[in-house]
Amino acid sequence: MKTNHGCPVQATINVMSGKWKVQILWHLSFGKLRFAQLRRKLGRISEKVLTDQLRQLEADGVIQRHVTPTVPPMVDYSLNAEGEKLIPLMESLCDWGSEHFNMVPNLPRDRASA
Repeated sequence: MKTNHGCPVQATINVMSGKWKVQILWHLSFGKLRFAQLRRKLGRISEKVLTDQLRQLEADGVIQRHVTPTVPPMVDYSLNAEGEKLIPLMESLCDWGSEHFNMVPNLPRDRASA
């Protein structure tokens, strides 16, 4: 576990820090995804790394894993109530980055029209 030095901002950043965590959270902010769907959206992430990142996010209490007992099992991931609270923070970071770096965000239609 990373040190937060008693700083809530650092503790929040620690939850989101990691090469893929922000992107995982961002994709899950649009709705639940199966493991393979999430992996395709992320591109060059290995199964092991994605599994590790998802486990860390689950342990930090921001995503939930739902297993449907089929053969093979279907596993969906989604933000839980605490993870949903991160969406406005990520949207603010997106707005700042878009303005500061003169970038146009690539958003799904349902979020772009909001």
